[in-house]
Amino acid sequence: MNNEMRELYQQMILSHNKNPKNYRVIETPSHYAEGHNPLCGDNLNLYLNVDEDGNIEDISFQGSGCAISKSAASMMTEALKGKTKDDAEALFEQYHQLVTGKLDPNKDPHNLGKLTIFSGIWEYPARVKCASLSWHTAKAALNNEDVISTE
Repeated sequence: MNNEMRELYQQMILSHNKNPKNYRVIETPSHYAEGHNPLCGDNLNLYLNVDEDGNIEDISFQGSGCAISKSAASMMTEALKGKTKDDAEALFEQYHQLVTGKLDPNKDPHNLGKLTIFSGIWEYPARVKCASLSWHTAKAALNNEDVISTE
């Protein structure tokens, strides 16, 4: 990745950290989970409203954490809103492959869109958990697991 692209990606991460999307509580969620990353101190509460057909009608989060954690959660909520539970699972798998360095967004087929900004995170193993905490928490919420930890 060239320096210009890296800077653009850093700006997008910082922008989502400063002004996260869907950063709020859903008062009566159909699904909920808490996520913790004790290595970094990231804490996340994730709220979803999923209809009877498995469509994610609304998704939001609140919590505290590093810029990568918060921006990943912000971008994830944008990516998952309106998706089916099955589509969310498939996107989770692609994202997990991306952040662990097993999916090359320039060569491998994917549906990640803007989420590819996290493609270089695998080079920083401690940050992979920051980038994936929200995704693991969303997966736990969709599977009715209340609390997850990335220990």
